[in-house]
Amino acid sequence: MKKDIFIGMLIGLIANAIGLFLAANLLGKGDDFTVVIDAAAKEGFLGKLISLGAILNLIAFFIFIKKRQDYRARGVLLITVFIAVFTFVFKLF
Repeated sequence: MKKDIFIGMLIGLIANAIGLFLAANLLGKGDDFTVVIDAAAKEGFLGKLISLGAILNLIAFFIFIKKRQDYRARGVLLITVFIAVFTFVFKLF
């Protein structure tokens, strides 16, 4: 049970990182990933870019629900909520 939640959290983090990478490459117009992240931080839309990366978590969540792996889906959901709170706090400062 705890192992499945941890696996879901790990998959949620990996899916978000891949989603962030894909969003940065699609919106970065061919620039390097670090250049896009730096520009996003300077221009104040890094939180939005991170939120776009979390879209892949939605896919992982529904795959786990369909396979009846509720605890893994719970782990993905926990990471998604954590990322939302992190993005909100990051936007405040």
